[in-house]
Amino acid sequence: MSSLNDFFEKVISVKVPEDYSYIDILDQTLLPGTIKRIELRTREEIWEAIKRLQVRGAPAIGVCAAYGLALLASYIKEETYDAFYKAFITEKEYLASSRPTAVNLFWALNRIDATAQANKDKPVEEIKQILFREADAIREEDVQISRNIGEIGFELLKDLKKPGKEIGILTHCNAGTLATAKYGTATAPMYMALEHGWAPEDMHVYCDETRPLLQGARLTSFELYNSGIPTTVQCDNMASILLKSGKIDIIFVGCDRVAENGDAANKIGTSGLAILAHHYGVPMYICAPSSTIDMATPTGEEIPIEMRDHDEVTAMWYKERMAPEGVDVFNPAFDVADHRLLTGIITEKGLCTAPYGDAFRALGIH
Repeated sequence: MSSLNDFFEKVISVKVPEDYSYIDILDQTLLPGTIKRIELRTREEIWEAIKRLQVRGAPAIGVCAAYGLALLASYIKEETYDAFYKAFITEKEYLASSRPTAVNLFWALNRIDATAQANKDKPVEEIKQILFREADAIREEDVQISRNIGEIGFELLKDLKKPGKEIGILTHCNAGTLATAKYGTATAPMYMALEHGWAPEDMHVYCDETRPLLQGARLTSFELYNSGIPTTVQCDNMASILLKSGKIDIIFVGCDRVAENGDAANKIGTSGLAILAHHYGVPMYICAPSSTIDMATPTGEEIPIEMRDHDEVTAMWYKERMAPEGVDVFNPAFDVADHRLLTGIITEKGLCTAPYGDAFRALGIH
C-alpha cells in the first residue's frame, strides 16, 4: 500500500502550498519523458496551462480552475464587496474562455462564484480565504468521487474475475490520476483493485494511443506502467482487431460532458470505440463524476466541440512536418458516444443504465 501511495504522490496533477501562493501542477505536455512540476502564479499562466493541456482531464481542470480563481481573487485590491466582485467576475470570465467543452471548468468556476456571493456580507479579506477553502473542498470531494466510481467499477471487475485468467481492460485517452485529484475515473477501478489486495497481474490494460495528442500513450500508459499493472499501448485504429480477438472483457473511459439522455462527449475516438464495442458485444462504461452530467443539455447534438490547432496533427510530434504545408486539417478535440451504444454510466452516486435521464434524476442529479 505504501508503494501505491508513493505512486499517487508522484503523479498528483494539482497541488497548492499551505499559503496558497501559487498552483503547483505536473506539466502533462512533457510526459512521459520529463517529469516536471511548474508553479502558476499569474492569470495568463493559469489560462495557458488549461488551454495548452499542461493540466488536463475534466476533474483536474475543475480543481485547477477553482484554485486559479481563488488565487486571482486574492490579488484584487478593491476593499468594498461590489468593487471586488466586479473584478472577480472579470477574472472568472477570463478563465472560462480557456476551454469550451469541459463542463467541470464552468462548474468549478460557478461554485467559487456562488461561494463569493454567499459570503458578500463578510469582509473582502475573509472572503478571499473562504474561496481557497472552497477550492480545497472541491479537491477533497473529487478524491472521494473517484474512490466511489472506482468501487463501483471494481464490483464489475470482481464479476469478471476467473482463477488463473487476467481481466482484459481497454481504455481511451487519460482519465487517470493525472486527470483528477487522485485515482482517476476510468482508472479508478484498477487502482481500487490494487487497494483491495489484487495483484497487478490480475489485470491487463490496453491503452488506445489516442491521437493526435497521444494521451493514452504518453499519460495512461505512464500511470499504469508505474503502478505495476501490465500495460499495452496500441494505435487507435487497432481497437477493432483487439476487440475481435476476445482479449478485452470490459471497457472503461472517462468523459468531459454527459447530456441528459446519456450521450457522452469524450476525447476524439471514443465514439468509434463505442461503435466497435457494441458490434463485438464488449461492455463499455463511461466513468462520469456527477459534475460532468449536464442536465440542461438534452442530447449530445447540443454539446459544443472544441476545434484545435492544425499543427497537433501535422507537426507537433514529428521532427519533420508529416503533411503538405498549407493542407487543411480537421482536428476536433472530442466526439460524442451515442447513449444507445453504452452499457452504463458510472457516477459516484451509483451505476446508471438507460433511460439515463431517469436514472440521473433517481440519483438526485438535476
